[in-house]
Amino acid sequence: MTDRSSNTRGGAPGNAPNDTRIDTTRINTSRRRFALQSVTLGSGALIAATSLTAQAAETAPTSTPAPNQTTGPVQQGGLSPRLTMHALDTYHGTPAAGLRVDFLKIDGAHSQMIRTVTLPGNGRTDPPLLIGDTYRAGTYELVLHVDEYFAERQAALPQPPFLSRIPLRFRITDVTQRIHLPVLFGPWSYNYYRGS
Repeated sequence: MTDRSSNTRGGAPGNAPNDTRIDTTRINTSRRRFALQSVTLGSGALIAATSLTAQAAETAPTSTPAPNQTTGPVQQGGLSPRLTMHALDTYHGTPAAGLRVDFLKIDGAHSQMIRTVTLPGNGRTDPPLLIGDTYRAGTYELVLHVDEYFAERQAALPQPPFLSRIPLRFRITDVTQRIHLPVLFGPWSYNYYRGS
């Protein structure tokens, strides 16, 4: 039996030409050095981040400011106050040409029909829904007849449709501002927001 702990030259393990042992001392030292460098680098980054967070906390206001309630959509110069809408069919990816829209004024529990419009090829109300003397503060509602719209286009949808008529209720409080309502709708969802 041969002793592999030393070679014929009397050198350290791993130096003999036929010695296949791994010098674990050297590997363990490299691993320890790598681990220490990683910890040092990581803790340095952590200390720097903590310092930056502390500096930001010192310069931050002590209370959260209230959102600016006076902001709104940018007003387009030269246009008189008015109410307009633009409907886009997200199912077909087109303006909602031919969509029937009922426009109502809401007064408490009562609603009064102002008019019904059928949107032209660009999906926009033309003329505006309200303009001039008719543009008054109040609560209004648009009712989009999307069930009829998709049926006329022979859209391959389950019957009965998920959405039939979409009510959009909103308020006009400042009659000096122009309000534009972009409406995006499909067979299963809708979204609208105040534009200008």
